[in-house]
Amino acid sequence: MPYTIAEIAEALNARAVGKTDLLIEGAAEPAEAGPRHLAMAMGPKYAEGLPEGKARAAILWDGADYSAFGLEAAIFVPRPRYAMSGITRLLDPGPGIAPEVHPTAVIHETAQIGPGAAIGPYAVIGADVVIGENARIAAHVTIDEGARLGAECLLWAGVRICHRVTIGDRFIAQPSAVIGGDGFSFVTPEKGAVESVRESLGTEGAQAAQSWTRIHSLGGVEIGDDVEVGSNSAIDRGTIRATRIGSRTKIDNLVQIGHNCVVGEDVLICGQAGLAGSSRVGNRVVIGGRVAVNDNIFVGDDVVAGGGAMIFTNAPAGRVLMGNPAVKMETQIEINKAMRRLPRMMKQFAELQKSVSKLVQKD
Repeated sequence: MPYTIAEIAEALNARAVGKTDLLIEGAAEPAEAGPRHLAMAMGPKYAEGLPEGKARAAILWDGADYSAFGLEAAIFVPRPRYAMSGITRLLDPGPGIAPEVHPTAVIHETAQIGPGAAIGPYAVIGADVVIGENARIAAHVTIDEGARLGAECLLWAGVRICHRVTIGDRFIAQPSAVIGGDGFSFVTPEKGAVESVRESLGTEGAQAAQSWTRIHSLGGVEIGDDVEVGSNSAIDRGTIRATRIGSRTKIDNLVQIGHNCVVGEDVLICGQAGLAGSSRVGNRVVIGGRVAVNDNIFVGDDVVAGGGAMIFTNAPAGRVLMGNPAVKMETQIEINKAMRRLPRMMKQFAELQKSVSKLVQKD
């Protein structure tokens, strides 16, 4: 920092015009940009804010006339939203974790800390932990006995990595994520209410008084490379085998992944979604916010589940799902249209009912 327009364009493999030696210290929305900012005017509607700001340079869409906006330089990108990833990566200063092991950190003598690792205040590293090179571990992180973390991991403040969890390279966990807590798994001595309801599909019956008995979690959690987990999300350890998360999967805040789940590669799971125990999710699946996936079912490759969908049965590969219960998107749209028509239909039905009653009375 700072970077010239030419350097930013080269990093993005994009085209720069104008005064390409202008220095840039950060990115900003057009209306809030100062003279040392790169304005994110990636489409005509965003460029409307340029006159309100003081930017001298901007990211623009192909075909835009930068001089007409009073700019001295511009970078043109073919896919503006994708360019955001490169710009933010270049301009992100990263976390303020000092490149050292803080004296207040508690590290077990059997732990193996890779070269270049930074460990912040009051972090606790347990016995036989292995941490890869150039890892960055913020304040108050705990990593329990036997856990394995790959190279260049980033654990923000308050992250909990439980015992015997295995994580690949370049893992990112946002504040207070918990990886490897016990699964929510309990059983009654005799067949309980939930089991009876499943078998009978809802028939009610008296249940003898019983207490729940814990099923302990002997499995761990196995996470691939380049996975990210958001704040306050939880990935439970498996009962016997490990819960598994595939490489390059991205998990938002407040997501619950139950015991024994298997999540494929390149999956996107949005906030407040929940995967019940032993569910399986294929590759490249997109799970929207507040989506629920039932236990012991399979969601196929390339499925897209819209926000709030409740997936109770196996979902074939490539399907787009919406609604509660989740059905094909086109089916749910027709259901929504029909629901909006219901008040009018009920009024028509009431009028028809009155007409029929009058005809019956005449007879």
